[in-house]
Amino acid sequence: MIAIADSGSTKTDWRVITSNGQISQATCGGINPYQHDYETILSELKSVVQQIGEQVNEVYFYGAGCSTEENTDKVRQAISESFHAAYIEVNHDLLAAARSLCGEEEGIACIIGTGVNSCLFDGKQIVDNVNALGYIIADEGSGAYLGKRLIADYFRRNMPDNISNKMDKRFALTKTEVLSHVYHQGAGSKYLASFSKFIFQNIKEPYMYRLVYEAFGEFFERNILKYENHKNYKVHFTGSVAFYYSDILRQVANDKGVVVRNIIESPIAGLTLFHQKKLQA
Repeated sequence: MIAIADSGSTKTDWRVITSNGQISQATCGGINPYQHDYETILSELKSVVQQIGEQVNEVYFYGAGCSTEENTDKVRQAISESFHAAYIEVNHDLLAAARSLCGEEEGIACIIGTGVNSCLFDGKQIVDNVNALGYIIADEGSGAYLGKRLIADYFRRNMPDNISNKMDKRFALTKTEVLSHVYHQGAGSKYLASFSKFIFQNIKEPYMYRLVYEAFGEFFERNILKYENHKNYKVHFTGSVAFYYSDILRQVANDKGVVVRNIIESPIAGLTLFHQKKLQA
């Protein structure tokens, strides 16, 4: 029995494939070694064990933040404590996106969810990556970035009155509350990204549409357009923000002269197929 995990900063999707090919699923909170301490990661994994049991022979974990040896070891050790006898592989979530979106073809694979990332994939491995740098420094187009822009405009009186009034009624925000969530309570990106739902619910407002359009434009300019010969590749997207704002994303791509192919909410289905084929090989 093998377990496959695709983890972002907000949630982790799990699929379990038994020896006879049956597939089951489980979920837990996000596991990002940059944002979550060891005990938090163990706690999330404990909830997965309660859902699927410990009798797992192999674990293939793809996660946000698993791009350095230190972070990879941190996650691997936590998984080892949770699934004692399992063979374990820990990879970056970019590889999950690339395998799921591109299959065995070359292309540019992008993640736009709570955070963002992108890579150039040659059909087998990642050959180039523009540094994402996280929500505090960059993450243009992400859910956290959209929330950050919205909140900044709200407090700086840089939005239409009707939007400001809706935010007053919906959130009753104070500067102290926002700064505490972002800088002191942890999971600041998740808090900021939570405002994306409000943006989506009001996307017909010209201000909201422009906010998302401009954020995606920055993502293209500072990520996709940095790949050499980017117009020669098909570009694919995964992540909740890319999926729910796909119409705007495709419009921005068209305006930038970029060909977009797949836009999916989560790469877990493609990853499951990838590992199924490995089992059958």
